[in-house]
Amino acid sequence: MRVVVAPDSFKGSVTADDAARALARGWLAHRPGDDVRLLPLADGGEGTVDAFAAALPDAERRTMTVPGPDGRPVSAAWLLLPDGTAVLELAQSSGLPLMRRPDPLGAHTYGLGVVARAALAAGATRLVIGLGGSASTDGGVGALRALGLRLQDEGGRDLPLGGAALADLAHLDATYLLPAPPDGVQLLVDVTAPLTGPAGAAAVYGPQKGAEPADVTLLDAALRRLAEVAGGDPDEPGAGAAGGTAYGLAAVWGARIVPGATTIAELVGLADALAGADVVLTGEGRFDETSLTGKVVGSLLDWAASAGVPVGVAAGQVAGPVPASVAAAVSLVDLAGSVDAALNGPTTWLAEAGAALSRLLTHRPDGAPRRVRP
Repeated sequence: MRVVVAPDSFKGSVTADDAARALARGWLAHRPGDDVRLLPLADGGEGTVDAFAAALPDAERRTMTVPGPDGRPVSAAWLLLPDGTAVLELAQSSGLPLMRRPDPLGAHTYGLGVVARAALAAGATRLVIGLGGSASTDGGVGALRALGLRLQDEGGRDLPLGGAALADLAHLDATYLLPAPPDGVQLLVDVTAPLTGPAGAAAVYGPQKGAEPADVTLLDAALRRLAEVAGGDPDEPGAGAAGGTAYGLAAVWGARIVPGATTIAELVGLADALAGADVVLTGEGRFDETSLTGKVVGSLLDWAASAGVPVGVAAGQVAGPVPASVAAAVSLVDLAGSVDAALNGPTTWLAEAGAALSRLLTHRPDGAPRRVRP
């Protein structure tokens, strides 16, 4: 059998590349004669830089220290491609796992702007920025501040960093804002959320970043204020990505919002791989209804269905009913017996999941999707 192993990263736990290797190891332990191809994926979140690096071996990896989302220094890698494109990943500079503790009102994207500024200084003519896994809901203004934008209140005072401060926004001063590179800025997003409202950045994703109901109300109003001052299109699908960072970079810097999973899949040649595959394995940290809204696994299910290839999903946790497009689903927590056990040995349990999927997908009777339990 020809097997394509194409997982996303398991956020804060294991990279997409390591997840792919572990799943393949488990599969091959049960079926050593199969032809297994690894295609680690990303959707703009954690693992975006690694996905590009795996597909483009001529890329030059650079690493720098920048202020993290809570101001403490973090190390962030980015790529410079031979054609002048720089690939950046918000998760590396401003991601939620970088926080010592959640700070939904004060966390920011300043570090992403520092990386973007360095890429421009290195001669980048185009930026591709993966947006996902953010710690903040600041509308991307932290990054824009690092690029030279000033945000002021009615008294002309500069606002502090963080999304909450946008409630007092009165003026944007772009006098010293660096121009976007000549070939533009492309934003890879993993959600279709607008900037504000019940489906927006604060309401849907704020609680994941520690926001209480009152914080969500405050942040949503702050983002509305940003939209009033900055203009642009706050209702564009994906504008709410990364706490509204997609909106801010689009409205102020002219960036273009595109589906991250699709862009990266095209880059790594997923369509050609699926055309010759018998089975595809994928996975992520948590498989639930949000997985089907532009993320790697949901997008892969659509592509595999079009190619007529059955899909096995391995996830840290499988929440809710498994859709019919999934031929088999395996939860690492179910296999390991607890969340702690799964987190303490993710590659071990991914290998177990690969073995379990090899049995389910090669000996599965016709019928509903299967889910492995101990």
